[in-house]
Amino acid sequence: MTDISQTLQEQVEAAIANKAALKIVGGNTKAFYGRATSGESLNVSEHRGIISYEPTELVITARAGTPLTEIEAALAEHHQMLPFEPPHFGPDATIGGTLACGFSGPRRAYSGAARDFMLGCSIINGKGEIMHFGGEVMKNVAGYDVSRVMVGALGTLGVLLEVSLKVLPRPEHEITLVHSFTELEAIERMNHWASKPLPLSASCYVDGHLHTRLSGAEQAVAVSANQLDGDELNEADTFWNELREHKAPFFKDAERLWRISVPSVTPPLSLSGQQIIEWGGAQRWWSCDEAVDAVRAIAIQHGGHATLFRGGDESEDIFQPLGQGLRRLHENLKRAFDPNGLFNAEHLYAGL
Repeated sequence: MTDISQTLQEQVEAAIANKAALKIVGGNTKAFYGRATSGESLNVSEHRGIISYEPTELVITARAGTPLTEIEAALAEHHQMLPFEPPHFGPDATIGGTLACGFSGPRRAYSGAARDFMLGCSIINGKGEIMHFGGEVMKNVAGYDVSRVMVGALGTLGVLLEVSLKVLPRPEHEITLVHSFTELEAIERMNHWASKPLPLSASCYVDGHLHTRLSGAEQAVAVSANQLDGDELNEADTFWNELREHKAPFFKDAERLWRISVPSVTPPLSLSGQQIIEWGGAQRWWSCDEAVDAVRAIAIQHGGHATLFRGGDESEDIFQPLGQGLRRLHENLKRAFDPNGLFNAEHLYAGL
């Protein structure tokens, strides 16, 4: 145990004794996300550093406060990467905050989500205990995969101390093609191409143009690009980086930003405002002034859910309200990991 992890554990124990709430803080680049939470700050940003990295085993283990840039730089030296291409949303982003939010970038639909690459973790639970889950290989997981439960929990179940992640080799070659389509045509093409043996790694429909990224061996990418035709996008890295980091004009102009998750084959949604479609049609970013209930009703109608990603009232529901069964599961998890309700109270849902 490091001195910092011991200090964090002592702070949690003191909060239990004082019946005080704790607000977990890392790089603070994603403080906009989720419901407002309160409490004494528990700063984990100094609990940092790569513990182990085995390039030949494709596994990295790091403390949760480790800057995302530090991890990505270490991986780049060995021509490897985090397969879920996480957004930073600021220079101080940490790996712990990234996983706590469960954020994945443009590659997610074709490589997998952040949760899929979580091998193990260590946390401080709401009883002040340090607990270890999973390991550093996929086969270590038996029974409930508790480490993956921490991904997207927004720190409501415990304080992440260490994480172990599966990494992948960086593609040898990439090319981005651009086609002019209607929204319906773009959705149909994204789904059609996804059913083919193509080295797809990202897709985005914006302003009447479908952007499709191909990644892999140079010859395979060239053959696939020839099949799809289209115009090659210059400065493609800039395009995908601005999309991932929400620096594109669409995001800068969006006062209220919705993230709508639906099946990829879902036809165009009947909402006003502007949009970007990602992940082969499964993720729809909307900038609109529609009523909250109206947006969520449309998402439900198509078998999905809607999150008010930015610009909402942080005292209200940011995430799609839970049904009775899911609500009970969340309550049971919270009770098991954080019986005193210490961590990031109501950050996900009211009363949790």
